[in-house]
Amino acid sequence: MCGICGELSFSDDRPVSEPALEAMTATLQHRGPDHGAIYRSDEGTAGFGFRRLSIIDLRAAANQPIGNEDGSVQLVFNGEVYNFQELRRGLVANGHQFRSNADSEVIVHLYEELGDRAIDKLDGMFALAIWDHRRRRLLLARDRAGKKPLFMWRDHTRVVFASEPKALLAHPELAIDIDEEAIPYYFLHGYVPHPQTLYRGVRHVLPGTVVTFDRRGIETTRRFWQLTFPASAQVPSSSRRQVALKVRELVTAAVERRLVSDVPLGAFLSGGLDSTIIVGVMSRLMREPVRTFSIGFEGDEAFDETAIARDTARHFGTRHTEFRVRPSALDLIDTLVRHHDGPFADSSAIPTYVVSELTREHVTVALTGDGGDEVFAGYLRFGAALAAERVPGWVAALGGGVLAALPTPGNERHWITRGRRFVKAARLPLQDRLAFLTGAFYDDLEELLDPGFAARLAPVDRGRHFQGLGGVDGASPLSRLLATNFHSYLHDDLLVKADRMSMANSLEARAPFLDRELMEYVAALPDDYKLHGQTTKAILREAFDDLVPEPVKRGTKKGFGVPLDAWFRGELAGYMRDTLLAPSARLRAYVSQPYVRRLAEEHAAGRANHGHRLWTLLTFERWLALLPGWRPR
Repeated sequence: MCGICGELSFSDDRPVSEPALEAMTATLQHRGPDHGAIYRSDEGTAGFGFRRLSIIDLRAAANQPIGNEDGSVQLVFNGEVYNFQELRRGLVANGHQFRSNADSEVIVHLYEELGDRAIDKLDGMFALAIWDHRRRRLLLARDRAGKKPLFMWRDHTRVVFASEPKALLAHPELAIDIDEEAIPYYFLHGYVPHPQTLYRGVRHVLPGTVVTFDRRGIETTRRFWQLTFPASAQVPSSSRRQVALKVRELVTAAVERRLVSDVPLGAFLSGGLDSTIIVGVMSRLMREPVRTFSIGFEGDEAFDETAIARDTARHFGTRHTEFRVRPSALDLIDTLVRHHDGPFADSSAIPTYVVSELTREHVTVALTGDGGDEVFAGYLRFGAALAAERVPGWVAALGGGVLAALPTPGNERHWITRGRRFVKAARLPLQDRLAFLTGAFYDDLEELLDPGFAARLAPVDRGRHFQGLGGVDGASPLSRLLATNFHSYLHDDLLVKADRMSMANSLEARAPFLDRELMEYVAALPDDYKLHGQTTKAILREAFDDLVPEPVKRGTKKGFGVPLDAWFRGELAGYMRDTLLAPSARLRAYVSQPYVRRLAEEHAAGRANHGHRLWTLLTFERWLALLPGWRPR
């Protein structure tokens, strides 16, 4: 895993600056502490920066930027290609010579053979850039699911790219400001839907996409992959037993591909089904005990899975390490904001950061259960969104009245709180329900925003998170929900958190459930194989029924959250109020201070649970405070 950056100049009068490359590269050292280097073409047209975290072939011969024999093709690459050995054998048979055993060098020679289509052959997680000196053009590409990040900024004179926006902000010749039009979308979803970011002109390279630039600045985009779901009438029928066996085969193969490493390797282990399956499969494939790492939270037992994780580790005979987080973990908030290059409303970034930090003390690579819920329909919100389709409006209104009269419970996971959200979601169109169920201010955005700020913005488009969504023509409601979640929450929340928090600690995280072959196979299965009545991930459970310990089978999903509601009524109450309600708070330029005060007071009094909303506002305020030169308009 690594950090990459670079620039292509469209003008002979403005060559790429080596100091600018060095400044950008320096910001990415956490992504690659083992080696750093830059490349600049002879005439100054193109330049790359690279920071390396050594995983495959630890020798200097595998360092990047890496080129072909005559240097006419140069590559910087972040990620892992799991089929590189197979590709390498074919290239050797065609006469290509290698000086390393790295997957990066395979990409270089594959590009010589196939040009742009080389990207289609890569199976793995990656963000990469190729400078083709003969054709005088730059190629950028990202993996299918978008596991590895890649951002770009361009004007009429150049295009600049990097693994993280902080590298673009460090470029001394780029003037990048806040994109105020993006701020309402952050409050709607807890993130800004791609390709936009909170920085004007900075955008994501889309997942599963190749983007090329020639010397004149002409930009061409090609989508080489998209997860598709069959139309309801075209879903193939097959034996449930055969499907379970195939799922087990694909998951096992996906795990095995991700065990290739020249450095120590382990796994995250929670009390949930997904990580349990990954660890169980690893324990059968590896000769030595698996290193496993878990985290728990003090302050609310509803969020603590360390006991069941400990039992699971004992069941599989792993070498287990666990860590418990106190509210003081929120001292990390500025660190989290810096690594996300902005506010981030998913508070599970806290435990993800801490468990990554702990894990990195022992291993350099960790397998995770990420993607299991997205692929196999594991989130409770999928069932809730579908169930709401069958609830008449008058029933939802009646239920909402009854639930509103009940006492407010102590956290967001209580059935009363979930019931209140369900009846509100029932009033929305199918796909909008996901945005409501995961977002912070979906139903009261207009009340939150400062009237003066809102008046100078374009109207907010609540359907914007559907933009670019494809592969669902004629598909079932569940398939449309899965596609929407894959396109939005997975890409803009889960994978962002996993990448930034692991790479902040120079740890490589690998997600077997996001294996291409597995994703494509499960997407084509009947709905009942994923969501069977109230049973989530039905076929995955059947496939590994003999492997998963009984306590995990019987357990209810807790997720990787933190007890913000309890924390903001306890040790962190003063910090939250002092930060959000201070007369000097910067967020006053964008949100209604009376409304924020009301949220804080209702939460403190126990009349409502606003922990998620308060965290959303808190990280926004800290982002503004950390921005150099910030001033309100």
